[in-house]
Amino acid sequence: MSIYTNDETLLNKLSTAIAAVAPRPHHSGLLTIANDIRPGCTFKYALSRGGWYRSGGVIAADGSRIADSLEPWARAELKDCSDDMGELMERYAAKDYLVTRHSGQTHYFVAAYGPAPVDFMQLEVEELQEVLDRKLIDPDNPAEELMEFIEPISPIMLDAQTVKAPQYQFRRLIDMRQIVARLSSVDGRMSALTRMLAEWSHSSAATRGHFSDHWIVAVREHLDRYRNPMLSASLTSRHARALKPFHWNDELSGVEMSAQLQAFDRAAGYPSAWYFHLVAGTITPPKIAYAVMRDLEAGFSYLPETEAALIKSWAAVPYSI
Repeated sequence: MSIYTNDETLLNKLSTAIAAVAPRPHHSGLLTIANDIRPGCTFKYALSRGGWYRSGGVIAADGSRIADSLEPWARAELKDCSDDMGELMERYAAKDYLVTRHSGQTHYFVAAYGPAPVDFMQLEVEELQEVLDRKLIDPDNPAEELMEFIEPISPIMLDAQTVKAPQYQFRRLIDMRQIVARLSSVDGRMSALTRMLAEWSHSSAATRGHFSDHWIVAVREHLDRYRNPMLSASLTSRHARALKPFHWNDELSGVEMSAQLQAFDRAAGYPSAWYFHLVAGTITPPKIAYAVMRDLEAGFSYLPETEAALIKSWAAVPYSI
């Protein structure tokens, strides 16, 4: 049974509290707030995903703020110039305004509230750092259209000097049981994620900690061409950085293949990890699965019965998330 409902009052309060906390390396202040969300739910840091950015605002050369967001400001200024781009360029050509961007990373925190793999909450918080990006106008190549002004092809770039201190921004709080229920009811068929979670429940992996100790779920919501809301999900391993360099050899068999699978499981920290990294990502290549199947068909019995059943089911109906 889900313990979380989409309470807008709670979400607004949570968002405000998170924004008021200064980012710290171990997110101690953020975790204190998160652990007040629901009694008995203890959030733990899972992982961070960075390397993304979004458009920022406009500042003067002395650092004074002109606009918090470039695009609405640019549209309003163009309208004030009677939609004349030439006039807009002349208005700001000599002002030496600068455009900023928000360099970001998303932090994921998880809190298990039951034994089933879907029994956990996932809190997603962005950490944004506003830095200098480019000159607003290139006097030698003034923009002729609004989108060229907002997103120039060859702007005068600036060193990414800090404009503001980093800050947290609430992104999302989800109950994974609700997400999986929505995925399962899309077309009446079992989703890939639902199948994997069912397999996890009956595997030896379930004996080595909660599912959320090893994985987070990346949820995406969008509108299809008919404007209907669509939901999709993929998995990200909390151990991916350590596992990606693992060198697989699909030419091994028997005892050597068994040793290879066990080595991967040890690196991941739980049994059957090699199988779940086959269906939820690209770390275990499909050639390994087919090599294991050849061993099973040849009479080798180095896999526990639960793992043998998993790979036989996958070989009959392959899938991935």
